[in-house]
Amino acid sequence: MKALVFDNGLLLKTDWKKPVPAPGEALVRVTLAGICATDLEITKGYMGFTGVLGHEFVGVIEEAPDERLSGKRVVGEINLGCGRCDYCKHKVENHCPSRKVLGIKAKDGAFAEYLTLPFKNLRPLPDNITDEEAVFIEPLAAAFEILEQVKVNEYTRVCVLGDGRLGQLVAQAFATTDCSLLVLGRHEEKLSLLKARGIPTRTIAEGLEKAFDLVVDCTGSPGGLSDALDLVRPAGTVILKTTVAQRPGADLNRVVIDEITLIGSRCGPFAPAMQALEERRVDVKSLVSKVFPIEQGIEALAYAAQKGVMKVLIRV
Repeated sequence: MKALVFDNGLLLKTDWKKPVPAPGEALVRVTLAGICATDLEITKGYMGFTGVLGHEFVGVIEEAPDERLSGKRVVGEINLGCGRCDYCKHKVENHCPSRKVLGIKAKDGAFAEYLTLPFKNLRPLPDNITDEEAVFIEPLAAAFEILEQVKVNEYTRVCVLGDGRLGQLVAQAFATTDCSLLVLGRHEEKLSLLKARGIPTRTIAEGLEKAFDLVVDCTGSPGGLSDALDLVRPAGTVILKTTVAQRPGADLNRVVIDEITLIGSRCGPFAPAMQALEERRVDVKSLVSKVFPIEQGIEALAYAAQKGVMKVLIRV
């Protein structure tokens, strides 16, 4: 099959072995996949991953433990726990020490014609969510994860740092609440997408007081944590939402002195993301910059890495 593989460089393979589902797994024919900042970081050495990239996808089940589900359109949760450890037994497979992660750790991913995932990881799609919207469900779920981790109300002052792919989704997730929201970015054209949805934005931090209850770093920048600490109030909370291949040390003395709560945030529940799309409370189609066929997958990742580019999709 065709597959976009990373092995000390990006390679487009036309003879990559088609995966065979293990017991309990389904074979999924991928129709559309999204390029994420994590994919770009992997090409810089993050996680030491080799194999087929990609973890944001929509596809069609071709083989499943229950054959009645063949032909169903699905998306998939990307973490595969061992099923035996205490984490898995307590339903926190995302933190299983020996977990595999689709396209990120020890599991070939979605930039290919086929992938396999445990049947329990797959989520059938309603007809009113298009493929172009469905491919955003995994990153949108990661955005809604923050609302599972912290409580937000009309008195909560929130600042989202970053106007890129993830920053846009996180901002829209917060916009479904009653919080006081501000998005701080660097690109007027990107911020205009949020302004069109009534979300307040600005391009410079100058003049902002250290007064936010919650600051979310979606910059994908090595300096994002330091910037967040400049804006969060004493006894406030900073959420780290992005991973980078190289992250220099921030002055963590400020975390101690100001008694800041520092929270890491990764994958999230699919149900709130799917519901938000069904109810049209978030817009993702406007975030698509370009769609490439898989035959141009190398060019697609290069394009996605350019400044100013939002979401790039690969059609399989």
